[in-house]
Amino acid sequence: MSAVKELIRSEKDGSLSFGDYELDTKTKKSDFKHDGDLYKVKTFKEITRLEKNEMMIYESEPGTAVTELAVEASEMSFSVEGPEDAQITVTVEPDTEYDIFYNGTLKDTQKSNLGGKIAFSVELNPGTPVDVKVVRK
Repeated sequence: MSAVKELIRSEKDGSLSFGDYELDTKTKKSDFKHDGDLYKVKTFKEITRLEKNEMMIYESEPGTAVTELAVEASEMSFSVEGPEDAQITVTVEPDTEYDIFYNGTLKDTQKSNLGGKIAFSVELNPGTPVDVKVVRK
């Protein structure tokens, strides 16, 4: 996969794909309509950020490519790929405990802060996506 060349797109299953870590300069796409919401993506080799209705829901440093992002009441799931390990921050419910899975294996349990954010590192190798699932306990 390596990149979402159109920066953001809706998938047939209702999920979102976004991000292009191969870009040398920051590139944005705003006002992307998906499922009644407005999304904005900013992406390049140093950072990828997705906002929904002006609220951050995903951010990675360095930049990544994300496919099949799905957010449901009790979980968030996506596949992520990048050229090197990434620090990922996602927005979930505030002050709530979550299990974080990589490729189906429990890697961590975290409690979100009062702003509803959790951050975790994912080991990435070029060309090899990692499936991430964040599940409310």
